Amino acid sequence: MVKYCGYLVGEDWLLQRSLDLGIEPSETREDEIETILMASRNVRLVTGVYTYTSFRQVKTPNGKVFWCIAFASDDACDSKGLPSSRPPEEKYKKLRDLLKKDGPPRWFQAC
Repeated sequence: MVKYCGYLVGEDWLLQRSLDLGIEPSETREDEIETILMASRNVRLVTGVYTYTSFRQVKTPNGKVFWCIAFASDDACDSKGLPSSRPPEEKYKKLRDLLKKDGPPRWFQAC
């Protein structure tokens, strides 16, 4: 099973971020996913990590599903070309601070 190294981001946080950006609330699940993608793009752009990250769904060891801004993958066939190891701190510090996370990105199993 593929694993991604990154920071977990909850749907509620991303939906709130989209509202803060002035994006109208979604009426359908399809629209909600698009809103989540727009919010994730914004977060990755303003923190300067967009060009070397990917946005994936992962699950925690207890099976809970989250979105993940991923910096690395253990999948050699990953189409985004993510590296196989965690990046240096200067590459993730702004994102970590915006998301109010402690420590470096962690590894999570893909859904």
